[in-house]
Order: sequence, then C-alpha cells, then structure tokens
Amino acid sequence: MSRLRPERSNRRYERGSASIQLVILLPALFAILFLGMQAALHHHARTVAIAAAQEGARAAAAEYGQSADGISGANSFIAEAGGNDVLPGSSASITRTATTVTVTVTGHSLSVIPGWHPTIRQSASAPIEQITAP
Repeated sequence: MSRLRPERSNRRYERGSASIQLVILLPALFAILFLGMQAALHHHARTVAIAAAQEGARAAAAEYGQSADGISGANSFIAEAGGNDVLPGSSASITRTATTVTVTVTGHSLSVIPGWHPTIRQSASAPIEQITAP
C-alpha cells in the first residue's frame, strides 16, 4: 500500500507565505499602534490644557483676582503637570469683562508622527466674584 500525503504536496505551495504575511501585516500593525499612541498623547494634552484654563479662570475670577493671577495660575498648573514634556510651546491669555473672565490656553501636543505637531486650544470661563448688597 502506498501512502499519499496530500498535506506535503500542499505545503510546497505555501513556502514563504509567513514572510509575505509579515511584510503585509507588520506595517498595518505599526500604523494602528502609532495612531493609538498619537490619540492618547493628544487627549492628554487637551486634558492638561483645559484643566490649566479652569485653574486660571478660578484664580482670575476670585474676589480680588487680577488678570495676572489667572495667567500665573494657568502657567503654574502646566508646569506642575509636566511643562514642555506634556504641552510644548504653551501660553495662556485672558479676556476679562465686567462679569466674566475667560482664560485660553494654547500649545502643541507631543507627536510620534514626524513633522506633525497638532495645536491644542482650550478655554474656560468663570463669573467674577463680587460682593453685592442684599
């Protein structure tokens, strides 16, 4: 009796298929990995920027708060959160009216994609605390 091994005859046509699969799938895997990392960095930078803007708005909206207090509060929060390692090129600006104060924090997100530096811009407003007569 002769034994036929159909598995062996099919295997010779599959020679090198693992290398082709790696060449096709590995770049796709790296692209998904880098996009996930970029999304996480962007989200973290946005979170730090909005928290800094809220901190600056709270400081400037205090009863005796000034615009300089708001900018100082926002910049201090960014420095404590990691500074240029989290939000490079950050700056804070303030707009003050008779009843509200708005702090805007701008900066860039860190990037794992070369040559691309997404801009982050977040604002927070707060009513100015005032003593009023009953």
